[in-house]
Amino acid sequence: MSVATPGSAQRSALGAPHRPAPAGLAALLTDALTSMRRVLLHYRHSPGLVAASLAVPVVMVVLFGYVFGSAMRVPGGDYREFLLPGLFAMVSVNGITPTMVGAARDVARGAADRIRSMPVSRFGVLLGTALADLLVSTVVLVLLAAVGLLSGWRAHRGPGLALAGFGLLLLFRFVMTWLGTCLGLAAGREEVAGQLAVLTFPVAMVTNSFVPTGGMPGWLRVVAEWNPISSVVAAARQLFGNPAGSAAGWPLHHPVTASLLWAALLLALCGPLAVRGYHRHGR
Repeated sequence: MSVATPGSAQRSALGAPHRPAPAGLAALLTDALTSMRRVLLHYRHSPGLVAASLAVPVVMVVLFGYVFGSAMRVPGGDYREFLLPGLFAMVSVNGITPTMVGAARDVARGAADRIRSMPVSRFGVLLGTALADLLVSTVVLVLLAAVGLLSGWRAHRGPGLALAGFGLLLLFRFVMTWLGTCLGLAAGREEVAGQLAVLTFPVAMVTNSFVPTGGMPGWLRVVAEWNPISSVVAAARQLFGNPAGSAAGWPLHHPVTASLLWAALLLALCGPLAVRGYHRHGR
């Protein structure tokens, strides 16, 4: 958050002076809630986007669980129980794309400049976007868990650890939202952000989400096991009591600790970079 003084007034790309944002936690929360409402209204007026968000989990369970799962075997249990934590993590990873495109759209269409010309907290605006995405992803995660229960998936270690597993997945989604904001601001255009979003697919695939890492070539296995997504997937399997497959690297032997360390590192990097990029873009 920046506070401008009368003698150091800055001007936005629209030519309007940047007015200082009101200080204090209450003002920050007000800005965050306003920004959150703006994003949720976008979902409300985009029924196709909402329908796709709700349909994708069902398609993923059917496609991966029943089509590919008929030929897959994992040690220690059923493939669908192995798969569901991976699909839960994919819901978290998929938060990058809409956030990245949304940030680029705001920059390209001048919405970011209009917001910057108002006396609002930059951090509050971005926090509201992240919270709105977190709310939407909670709904999608609940639906995916319901479809998983119908397909035979179970959390075997009790409701407390199950809630801890879902909490960890939502924390990762929150982190991915800040990463998406950084990338979207760097892209600056929706078309570029859309192309960058394609690159998240191979990153998401080189993990333990769909198959154990034990059968991969040595160098690829190291990459997959140190992928933050693999840590989150392994942590969810551990907390839910689902089969984990074979693993060799430290992150998969200590998945909960590794996931929290990855989340802290990525949030410490992406949070300040996103606020700085939002403040500086277009000046």
